[in-house]
Amino acid sequence: MADEKKQKPEERDQRGPRRGRRDARSTPEEKEFDQRIIDLARVTRVMAGGKRMRFRACVVVGDKKGRLGYGLGKGADVTMAVQKAANRARRDVIAVPIVKETIPHELRVKVKAARLLLKPAPKGTGVVAGGAIRQALELSGVGNIVAKVYGSKNKINNVRALFAALKKLTESMEKRTLLPVRHKNATPST
Repeated sequence: MADEKKQKPEERDQRGPRRGRRDARSTPEEKEFDQRIIDLARVTRVMAGGKRMRFRACVVVGDKKGRLGYGLGKGADVTMAVQKAANRARRDVIAVPIVKETIPHELRVKVKAARLLLKPAPKGTGVVAGGAIRQALELSGVGNIVAKVYGSKNKINNVRALFAALKKLTESMEKRTLLPVRHKNATPST
């Protein structure tokens, strides 16, 4: 054993040291999405033999180019819960309509007890929002927006309200692009 430590690397089957060696497959690839943990909670369930502790994570992923997703995950430990939530968030990504670094129009949404107001803002305003909404909007790539949450301090419901609002914005933008442009002097076709 002591003789092996004193051998030169070329005498050890040409392999070199094992510590810190990485495979070519395990090189870190370019991440498509950034992710942020919005909420992390320890939850317990009362079972016949006692209490079972698990962790719940809410994760938001975004590429800062108009794509955003969120997911909830539960697991036996924190890393498992975060990983599950991040995978769900990557599966449920929505497109955020961005016009001149802001949203197209003002919007009010209510989801459960959370009420959310989103307003477009002029260039240079930045993201004026609180808590979970700020983190999600920063990941979406919206540069200038004003948001206010009323009625709820629950981060998960606030994020759900944000996603409901962004889906409404997307639907309204799709409707605008599908409708023909009406001119004042145009006569209706029969």
